Formats: sequence, C-alpha cells, structure tokens
Amino acid sequence: MNTTIAALTFRALLGRRRVLLLLPMPALLIGLTLIAQSSPAFIDEWGPVVFAQLGLGVILPLTALVVGSSVLGLEIEDGTITHLLTKPLPRHEIIVAKLAVAWSVTTVATAVPLTAAALITGSAALAAGLVLGAAVGALAYTAGFLALSLLTRRPVAVGLVYIILWENLLTTFVAGTRILSIREQAVALSDSVAGTTWLPTHLNPVAALILAAVLTAIGILGATARLRSYSLSGETS
Repeated sequence: MNTTIAALTFRALLGRRRVLLLLPMPALLIGLTLIAQSSPAFIDEWGPVVFAQLGLGVILPLTALVVGSSVLGLEIEDGTITHLLTKPLPRHEIIVAKLAVAWSVTTVATAVPLTAAALITGSAALAAGLVLGAAVGALAYTAGFLALSLLTRRPVAVGLVYIILWENLLTTFVAGTRILSIREQAVALSDSVAGTTWLPTHLNPVAALILAAVLTAIGILGATARLRSYSLSGETS
C-alpha cells in the first residue's frame, strides 16, 4: 500500500464538509441505547432494533457511503484526480491506499459508538461481536462505494437507493436476497461472537465471511479497472 497517498487522502478526507454528516449518527445510537436501557422495556425487545437494524443496518452503510464515495469521488469532481493519474503508480495501488483510508475511518466511526452502546448494556461479548461485524462490513461496503464513485457522478444518490431498497427493504421481505446483503453478513459475524438473541441472523458466519471477502474483491477489481480507463483529463477514455 502506498502510505503517501493514504496519508494525503486521510488529511483531505477530514477536511471535507461531507464528513460532518457522520457526527450525529454515533450520538443518535448511544442516546437511543441510554434511553432504552433506562426504560422498563426488556433488551430482547429493543436490542435487535438498535444494534442490528440501526447500528449495522443504517449507521454502518451510511457512514461507509459518505466516506467511501469521498476518498476518490471528490477528487474526480474537482479535477484533482489528474494529479494522481500523472504519477507512475499502478492503478491498483491507488485504489488499495484509498480503500485502506475509507475502511479505517468507517470502522472507527461505527465500531466506537457500537462498542459504547454495547457496554451500556453490560455485554463485553456484544461489544466484541459488533466490532468484528462493523470492521468486515465496513470493508465490503467501502470497497463497493469506492467503485461506485468511479462508475457514476451521483454515487451518494445511487448508494442511498441501494441501502434503502436492497439492504433494508428487499432483505426484509425477500429471503433469497439476504445471502448477498452486507448487512446480513455483518450481523451474522457479530452474532457469532456475541452469542445473543439481539442480533437475529440468517447466515452461517463462515459463509458470511467468504461472501464479504468476495464482494470486497469485486469492488477492488471493479474500481481498479474503472480507474485504468481514466485519461489525464479526468475523463474516461
């Protein structure tokens, strides 16, 4: 991995206003957990909603979308991608460096509030499981959204449609789509460590890990192939 590109990307990402969109989501997750924990409701009632549906089903993919579509997509928008294209660097090296930044930022931004929320319930196993699910899910999501930023000029809009329709609606009502859902893969891996009833899953954790790896590889290969088609003007050739 090219550490220079990664360092420059990290600094540029934190300087973008779009990253400010990430701030309310952790506060929402922790706030809802505190309210639910202090209420008379049992955790079996609200746990799946807070951790699986909100945490891994909404906050994780939204964070990955904002970050994954920004690490390279904003450079394409403002034309600074040409600076990278003039460097004698393999395209896959650029993609891997960008993905490493997107993955690490997304993982921290989601795993930290998920861990805090889990510890509020008093379950260290749940916290560990959520960290695993968030890390693997973040990698698969950011790889896909990074590739998406190279395929369309509206990656955020397209990504939102994907999150709402595929990850939340179709996987809820159409059982056959769950195997290709990154959210379901993240929940399955989280549940394999947490061992609770608060993370309802339909996938075997081994299968979930393999599928997440395959989707990540597809995202990396697709992004690399697409970046190779860009000319020095920043347009596809």
